[in-house]
Amino acid sequence: MFERLDGIVEKYNELKEQLASSEVLNDYNKLKKLSKEQSDLEEVVNKYTEYKDTLKAIEEAKSLLNDPEMGEFASEEVDNLNQKLEDLKSELEVLLVPKDENDGKNVIMEIRGAAGGDEANIFAGDLFRMYSYYAEENGWKIEVLNSIEGASGGYSQIECMIKGDNVYSKLKYESGSHRVQRVPTTETQGRVHTSTATVLVMPEVENVDIEVKESDLKIDVYHSSGAGGQSVNTSNSAVRITHVPTGVVVACQTERSQLKNKENAMRLLKIKLHDEMMQRQEKEVGEERKSKIGTGDRSEKIRTYNYPQNRVTDHRINFSIMELDRVMNGNLEPIIEALINEDMRLKLAGENFDR
Repeated sequence: MFERLDGIVEKYNELKEQLASSEVLNDYNKLKKLSKEQSDLEEVVNKYTEYKDTLKAIEEAKSLLNDPEMGEFASEEVDNLNQKLEDLKSELEVLLVPKDENDGKNVIMEIRGAAGGDEANIFAGDLFRMYSYYAEENGWKIEVLNSIEGASGGYSQIECMIKGDNVYSKLKYESGSHRVQRVPTTETQGRVHTSTATVLVMPEVENVDIEVKESDLKIDVYHSSGAGGQSVNTSNSAVRITHVPTGVVVACQTERSQLKNKENAMRLLKIKLHDEMMQRQEKEVGEERKSKIGTGDRSEKIRTYNYPQNRVTDHRINFSIMELDRVMNGNLEPIIEALINEDMRLKLAGENFDR
């Protein structure tokens, strides 16, 4: 570990020298790139510097152990500094865990009503509202790209982009099947029903290097529609694109301009194709969605929202919280934090999450 830390310090100092050179100062793109590299290393370097300073302080305190006047104080100081040293070592181990290169990115989120008919669509709407509140609490912005409203409320499908700082680092754990247990408003016997909605979270990928041939696309234009299929404008501005070789379908109807909807749909298509390609590569090397918790198959039941008991349970980490009402109002942080901590624990142990 310490050889690696010494290498990081050496790299950090090299970057510092380069950033002071006139060649870099006069090249904005290079300056931005190297500044980002240095910034990424700064926390580790500062923590390692503190570690080495603590080592020196321990040696100084030990030199006073036999001093008649300072010996007792020095002994206590050595104990305190040794504890600090252990804490710093643990923090350094965490900082050296490889970071997910996508953590800082915006995300595309897709929510679909699954099993349960109208109630599943209503629940999909509840999930979208929950994520909207959570985004608002974090200062993120949501841009709806496409939505198909359910006949009784909610959405049979909604796709949106969530923009802000480190969005993917928090929401990457949300992909999977979300299950709700509650009494639907249409239930006359008071029976609890179980329905599901699926969530897919994909990092936004800029300049996706994926060739999409025009001949592989089936493009349909149609009227944008609201609940129950009602037309919300009279022009064929909505766009649906089918990538024939893979069967991936995307649609966008939020803009009045057909051209703008097509641009958004093409961007969404490339992101989805990129996501599928990454999943396929990871599965081929036996690392389904790498070691990230719950960013796998959408058929996986990851969480249950039990309304009668006001309980939310994340099945991947056996974590329950008796605050469903607060969670649905955007207080997702306790669950997200528990998932991040478990992900970190497994990475430190060199393990993958076993679903």
